[in-house]
Amino acid sequence: MSCFGKRAWDPNGKHCYVTGGSTGLGLALSILLAQQGADVSIVARNEKNLKAAAEKLEAVRQSKDQKFAWYSHSLTSAKKSQEALEAVISGHNGETPDGVFLCAGGSKPKFFVEMSEEELIQGMDMGYWVQAWTAWAVSKEMIRTRKKGKICFVSSTLGYMALVGYASYAPAKHALRGLADTLRSELQLYSIDVHVFFPCTMFTPGYEEENKTKPRITLKIEESDSGLTAEQAARSMLTGVKNHHSHITGDWITTVFRASTKGASPGRFFLKDWVLNIFGSIALPIWRMIVDREINGHIAEHKVYLEERGLIS
Repeated sequence: MSCFGKRAWDPNGKHCYVTGGSTGLGLALSILLAQQGADVSIVARNEKNLKAAAEKLEAVRQSKDQKFAWYSHSLTSAKKSQEALEAVISGHNGETPDGVFLCAGGSKPKFFVEMSEEELIQGMDMGYWVQAWTAWAVSKEMIRTRKKGKICFVSSTLGYMALVGYASYAPAKHALRGLADTLRSELQLYSIDVHVFFPCTMFTPGYEEENKTKPRITLKIEESDSGLTAEQAARSMLTGVKNHHSHITGDWITTVFRASTKGASPGRFFLKDWVLNIFGSIALPIWRMIVDREINGHIAEHKVYLEERGLIS
């Protein structure tokens, strides 16, 4: 039993749809769901990665009756996301997914002033819309078929706070929190549960890619971040969904941010959140002062950086 007597959600025998399921968090979660007896449909763009992911799912098959499927689709528009969902449903005997896990996305950290218009737009597309469009399509399908399912977004610790270098990413993750909180309220009308996961740094191929453009000051601030493997993050995410947690975290500092900035979103245990909130009211301003000191110490180096790129003279 979980969440004040509510029975824990069990993925065994359920149809789970994972976007971004070919690598990183999405792949780790897909494997975990398969290990727990779920039918798993994954969508991503890279066919090579999808085929490799399908082999990994087969390697952890628990039953001959389990169904695994992969589909190569882009999810960057409402039309494309709808087409991907239709393919997933068609490939599973017309059955609407029971659980939808929105792991697709990406980040390209840079200083705000050096970003192009295209990069800023892409930041919202990859950080927000790539999940929002699928959620929109899935919500309508669940309501149409009266499916009492689950939808889980993936935000970030940066959905609770923000940091230098993430001007195209943090706003999208804050927006996902807003959408998830809104839908958590609205989709109660249809007995559909909505969750949002706030992972810290995850050591995935996506992390390696974002470090190619990440400002040095951002890398320096993140030095103390122990981070999570994709497998650790997937376990935290699925545990939170199974236990019906609205906001899901996988590490200590993000949990403190959750307790300190949860607003009207549901908490966990009142006393625990109260203690975390008190701790956060003391510790987080100190953390912010340390970060601000690091940034101020970077001003001279940053001026040279901007001059070299012709952004200032």
